[in-house]
Amino acid sequence: MRRLQEAYAEGLIAHEVLDERLHRALSALTQSELASALSSLPEGHPDSTATIAAAGGRIKRRGAWRVPRVLKVGSAYGRVRLDLSRAVIEHPVVDIELQLGTGGARITVPRDATVDVEGLSTGWKDLRYRVPRRSRPGGPTIRISGVMGYGRLKIRHSLR
Repeated sequence: MRRLQEAYAEGLIAHEVLDERLHRALSALTQSELASALSSLPEGHPDSTATIAAAGGRIKRRGAWRVPRVLKVGSAYGRVRLDLSRAVIEHPVVDIELQLGTGGARITVPRDATVDVEGLSTGWKDLRYRVPRRSRPGGPTIRISGVMGYGRLKIRHSLR
C-alpha cells in the first residue's frame, strides 16, 4: 500500500489507477496477485538490505512484515525463527544470509516459494528440508546462504 501511495504522491500513477491497484493488492490471495498490483511501479529500494543480529536470545519475525531483497541474520547464541508465510515479499528473489553460531533456525516460506540452499554451509547438524510434491508456479525464490555452526536449520513450506 505504501509503494502505491508513494507512486501516486510522486505523480507516477493517476487516482483511478491508485484505487484499482489498492483494491487488487488488498484482495490478493497469492504472491503473484500482489506482484501484479505492483507491476510497472518503480523499485522503491532496489538494493534494499536489512540486518537482524543478536548476541544471545531469540530472533523472531512473523506476521505481515516486509521482507527486504537481502536479509542478513546473525546470532552467536540463540534461536532464529523467520516466518515468511504472511510476509510482504515484493521481490522475485530474496537472499537470506545466515551467520549463526549455536542454536537452531527455522524458516517457514510461502507455499508457492522455491527454495535454494546451495550456498549454505552446515557445520554440525544437517539441513532439514523437503521439497514439496506439488508446487505452484509464480512464487518467489528464497535463496539461503551462509554458515550454520552447531545448530540445525529447518525449512518448511506454509500450509496456506
